[in-house]
Amino acid sequence: MDRYDAPVDDLLAALRTAGLDDVLATPRHAATDLHDVHDVLTGFGKLAADVIGPTDRVGDREGARFDPTTGEVHLPDEITRAYQRFVEGGWPGIAADVELGGGGMPGAVGTAVHEVFGSANLALSLQPMLTRGAVELLERWGDERHRSVVLPRLVDGTWSGTMNLTEPDAGSDLGAVRTMATPRPDGTWSLNGTKIFITWGEHSLNENIVHLVLARTPGAPEGTRGISLFLVGKYLIGEQGALGTHNGVHCRSIEHKLGIHASPTCVLEFADAVGELVGPLHGGMPAMFSMMNPARLAVGVQGVSVAERAYQQALRYAYERRQGRSEDPSGPCAIVEHPDVQRMLLDMAVLRDGARLLAFATAVAGDLAIAHTDEAERARLQRRADLLTPLAKAWPTDVSERVASTAVQIHGGMGFVEETGVAQRFRDVRIASIYEGTNGIQAIDLVGRKIVRDGGAAVYELLADVSATVDAVAGDPELHEVATQLDGALAAARTAVDWVLDRFETDRTSVLAGATPLAELLALVTVGHLLVRHALSAHLTHPAERSADDSGDPVAGAARRRAVRRVQYFATHHLQRRPSIATIQAGARSLRVGID
Repeated sequence: MDRYDAPVDDLLAALRTAGLDDVLATPRHAATDLHDVHDVLTGFGKLAADVIGPTDRVGDREGARFDPTTGEVHLPDEITRAYQRFVEGGWPGIAADVELGGGGMPGAVGTAVHEVFGSANLALSLQPMLTRGAVELLERWGDERHRSVVLPRLVDGTWSGTMNLTEPDAGSDLGAVRTMATPRPDGTWSLNGTKIFITWGEHSLNENIVHLVLARTPGAPEGTRGISLFLVGKYLIGEQGALGTHNGVHCRSIEHKLGIHASPTCVLEFADAVGELVGPLHGGMPAMFSMMNPARLAVGVQGVSVAERAYQQALRYAYERRQGRSEDPSGPCAIVEHPDVQRMLLDMAVLRDGARLLAFATAVAGDLAIAHTDEAERARLQRRADLLTPLAKAWPTDVSERVASTAVQIHGGMGFVEETGVAQRFRDVRIASIYEGTNGIQAIDLVGRKIVRDGGAAVYELLADVSATVDAVAGDPELHEVATQLDGALAAARTAVDWVLDRFETDRTSVLAGATPLAELLALVTVGHLLVRHALSAHLTHPAERSADDSGDPVAGAARRRAVRRVQYFATHHLQRRPSIATIQAGARSLRVGID
């Protein structure tokens, strides 16, 4: 049976290793404690398991359906009912500000909730993910009308939000955007153009859809400097939020995709659509990054979501499927008894744990960059969040493909047929390394913006933390070999960063040719550091009710033993196979020669 159960205790333990306790200690979140977080994860976990999860297969089979005569998109009734339950429970705004009608939870807790949603139904989870991004953008860049009229309706799930960037001739290069916005006498704007790959661009789950659209204005400078951001409602929005007639934005088709079939990916045509300027004129890119950066982390979390669901399916099947004999010759054994199946399951668990810790650490850094009481510390934590974001988008989505593929392998031939449901994980997760900026673009962003821009300050701060972790476990008999492997990877990372900073201005092409292996190396070092911290953590007592020092608890002891074994496996099977300095420094010329 393909049932998903939220791993509440694992989520809470990972959040605490990532630094949730520090977030809850700030004045901003003083009213929230670990019991509250546990209750939130438990409550949403039940909704995900009992209501949202069962819609996943029907959404995959039936998908979103486009009616070309009306331009409307229809979804299976089961998904509509599940979404209504999600809204009725107040879940869309769980991490939004209380003054906007939200739950006021830290963003990291919202990230954990998003993981659970994505495991239950990845396609449906994209809708509230984008809405949350729209909320963050409008909180920073919206005017008073947006704050009083639009934001509360996005927070409570009455309305939803979308991100409209891509055009037929403007994909990753947003400087090529040609959608045009011309001023109207009443201060609004008239938008004309076509946007493609618009996730949840048309549907009827909400009363209104708020499209956030990048467009040019007459006489604007070329490139990204001439782009502005506009809010365009599916229906015209009155002064107090009352909805008027259908605006001039229409869905012309939806894509037929490899996976996430229940998520309508739309071609939208804007024909004299009425829009409102958001932020300053020609300030569209900085404003849109307020939505794009949280979305990048959220997509990384999708990798964790799929990895968790795939692991649960593979583990359950490994215990149920009987084939071959183990040391007991009395009859067929469960395939989990075979060493190679155990190896595959352990690999899946380690990669899932590492991806989760990386995503949660990024979210916690973002929370503390807002909530910490010390200004200098807020600045440092913002640097950390910025540095980790491309890693947290790319590495979890890359490894989740491996985890999903391994889940298919464990199922054998039954994994290659659709009846078991595990093939859906493989199909669904393939998009995650592509959208919200391909993983190659994340590597370029890491090098050009996050490492070079501040002269390596943020990355050297991170590597200093890793060094402290190595020192902390160097004498630990269980973790000594882990410390050795992590120290070797750390030294390689320092050498690679030094080389990037030395060569970027004079040989940028060669540096960018090594950006992806460098990003992988930094991710492995960071994940190794987090897995060690997790293995050392008293938070592995799991439930919030237990004390921080409960070493006599047999459940806690088993959790710690698993964590130690997993980081040992990570050190020997992943850190030891890290990208070499030679790979990073190979240069663009050798790559070009190899393909011409």
